[in-house]
Amino acid sequence: MFRTKTCGELRVSDCGTKVVLAGWVQKVRKMGGMVFVDIRDRYGITQLVFNESTNAELCERANKLGREYVIQVEGVVNERSSKNSKIPTGDIEIIVETLNLINAADTPPFTIEDDTDGGDDLRMKYRYLDLRRNAVRKNLELRHKMVMEIRKFLDNLNFMEVETPILINSTPEGARDFVVPSRMNPGQFYALPQSPQILKQLLMVSGFDRYFQIAKCFRDEDLRADRQPEFTQIDCEMSFVEQEDIIQIFEDMAKHLFKSILGIEMNEPFLRMSWHDAMKYYGSDKPDLRFEMKFVELMDIMKGHGFPVFDSAEYIGGICAKGAATYTRKQIDLLTEFVKRQQIGAKGLVYARVEADGNVKSSVDKFYTQDVLQQLKAAFNAEPGDLILILSGDDAMKTRKQLCELRLEMGNQLGLRNKNVFSCLWVVDFPMYEWSDEEGRLMAMHHPFTSPKPEDVPLLETDPASVRANAYDMVINGNEVGGGSIRIHDSKLQATIFNILGFTPEQAQEKFGFLMNAFKFGAPPHGGLAFGLDRLVSIFAGLDNIRDCIAFPKNNSGRDVMLDAPGPIDQVQFDELHLRIDLQE
Repeated sequence: MFRTKTCGELRVSDCGTKVVLAGWVQKVRKMGGMVFVDIRDRYGITQLVFNESTNAELCERANKLGREYVIQVEGVVNERSSKNSKIPTGDIEIIVETLNLINAADTPPFTIEDDTDGGDDLRMKYRYLDLRRNAVRKNLELRHKMVMEIRKFLDNLNFMEVETPILINSTPEGARDFVVPSRMNPGQFYALPQSPQILKQLLMVSGFDRYFQIAKCFRDEDLRADRQPEFTQIDCEMSFVEQEDIIQIFEDMAKHLFKSILGIEMNEPFLRMSWHDAMKYYGSDKPDLRFEMKFVELMDIMKGHGFPVFDSAEYIGGICAKGAATYTRKQIDLLTEFVKRQQIGAKGLVYARVEADGNVKSSVDKFYTQDVLQQLKAAFNAEPGDLILILSGDDAMKTRKQLCELRLEMGNQLGLRNKNVFSCLWVVDFPMYEWSDEEGRLMAMHHPFTSPKPEDVPLLETDPASVRANAYDMVINGNEVGGGSIRIHDSKLQATIFNILGFTPEQAQEKFGFLMNAFKFGAPPHGGLAFGLDRLVSIFAGLDNIRDCIAFPKNNSGRDVMLDAPGPIDQVQFDELHLRIDLQE
């Protein structure tokens, strides 16, 4: 053994004990005739002491150690005279008798500290060094603990972990697939799974009535700030269940995680909200309910008073920021610039302050009497000191989304989005379909295997756009952390859905024939959901980005800057695969 103890476990009770430690040099300090070395491993830091008067040669060798050198020492545990309360091992030190240099190290390109001097790109290039930092390592330890708790929780409920293939066939709908050529099957391609959706449904047909998997998923889509091309799902499916059964089990699982990981007891049921209400009052299907600031629609109050912007609008809505009437003109101008950014796309912002005397002062005062402005105030139940912010537009849904961004920005500015406060809810009753301008047809909002609400099935023939899905999302602090649905288990209904989505019977058979055929052999009613593990861990860790809870993440362009992937391959490999590259300029 290279060590008898770790660098994080020795205490005063170990004083007088001879130990062997191994790890990395964190810091070297020379003070008079003594050298102090901090040695670090995954478990903590321990101070080593070298005394020139006791062993000058050993002390000299210690003085030559550099940061991140790998060393082994043997010595005796001693109680420190000057204790360090900031670390668990701060009451002891090791009087070193033997020093073994295992591996010298180049000076790292950034400091291995919680507050490092390395930028994101540099840390991603040297990710193996970044992972030595406490802050990053703790995120991965948290991830491990959460996965273990999830496995235990589901195992206790008779869920069975089953691995499904990574090399599968490409399926339409959803995001773009990563495709994999096959040398043994020239001109044909596997696809990496976007999720194990079809495979877990087949497991239900197989009689595995409770399945889960910590599953790798892959999507070759345009990356937003907080997405990765490969990510991990807690993928679950159950047979002989209804929506309520699934919601209850996985709400219990979330509560178990909060209690076992964070020590937070959640006794009340999670809130429920329809998709329609979420969009109407918050402009998002994943509303952040840590703060109120509900939308109020103002068409009846603000339209028809001669203000051209509002008079021509199809939607007028606003929010009330409590206590924000102190905002200066400069601050409001910055908010206006914020909503006019290309990513948001609003044309402008109207504001109204509620003064100390109860009167309302607005940026469009010349168009509105005080009586109308008092109606505006009453619509929000606004009080003196409050600030009302209003957006309008030609498209209600688009304007609501803009207002949502403004609401979240105000939440940030007013300190209402506390990472240590957790607001959980279920968003239910999603539309079955959404219109795609790009495709010129209805698309499945979730996926083609989602079941419509039984009472809405007749509408499939007459008004498919108004059909609601038996689908549900779990939302925590404005993040969708999990989503799922009751699945279709009837091959005739599944064929109807494929037809609405624009698949011919031949196309449906070609792409999904194996699933539809499987249903003919006795498919049970089934449903499930999948949690985004990376997202869930990041919320528990209080992170703004999922990247730091993934061991080796990609950057915002989907590149692994450490491995320099993706990259070119040899012509020999292209020849074996019968492939030719024709890059379009």
